[in-house]
Amino acid sequence: QVQLVESGGGLVQAGGSLRLSCAASGRTISSVPMSWFRQAPGKEREFVAGISWSGGSTDYAASVKGRFTISRDNAKNTVYLQMNSLNPEDTAVYYCAARSLGWSRVVRTVADYTYWGQGTQVTVSS
Repeated sequence: QVQLVESGGGLVQAGGSLRLSCAASGRTISSVPMSWFRQAPGKEREFVAGISWSGGSTDYAASVKGRFTISRDNAKNTVYLQMNSLNPEDTAVYYCAARSLGWSRVVRTVADYTYWGQGTQVTVSS
């Protein structure tokens, strides 16, 4: 089993930055792809960014590409999401997610992720 705990959310003005962290425990996540998703009120959970187990491959939703950066430190069992140039449309609960062992590709589908954190709220004011 893997437990994921997100942190780093908060209230920020438009144009500002935040750095989210996702710390894993229970089992190492160093061998599985990890992703960040977000869910705004009244909307479905959507893919934001993903990273391969090695960190050598990343994927971003079009809406955040160029503004957000996903990274990981396998020695610390932690994944990060650096968010710059935030705008009110980025307001949501952000979740990190891990695929099960044996999967190597980053994918954008919610159902393909086995382990989820509890989420951290990000609010961007205009």
